[in-house]
Amino acid sequence: MSTRMDEEVKRWTAKRKSALVLEIIQGKTTVAEASRAYDLAPSEVKAWVDDGKRGMENALRTNPLDVREQHKRQIKELQR
Repeated sequence: MSTRMDEEVKRWTAKRKSALVLEIIQGKTTVAEASRAYDLAPSEVKAWVDDGKRGMENALRTNPLDVREQHKRQIKELQR
C-alpha cells in the first residue's frame, strides 16, 4: 500500500487490510504508525495482523483446516 496515502480509504476491504498487514510484517510500518495514518484503533490493526498470521499459518499447513474447524479450535482454546 505504498501509494495508499494518495487516496482516502473509505472502506477497509480484505485486500486493503492484507496489504497493510503485509507492510507491518515486512517492517515497512508499525501498528502505531498505521493507526495514526488511518485514524484506526491500534487494537483493530493488531487484530488484523493476528488474523493474518493465523490465516497464513493455516494456508501453509500440509492439510489446511477449514474455517469451521479453525473456529472450533479457537473456541476451545478460549474456554480453557
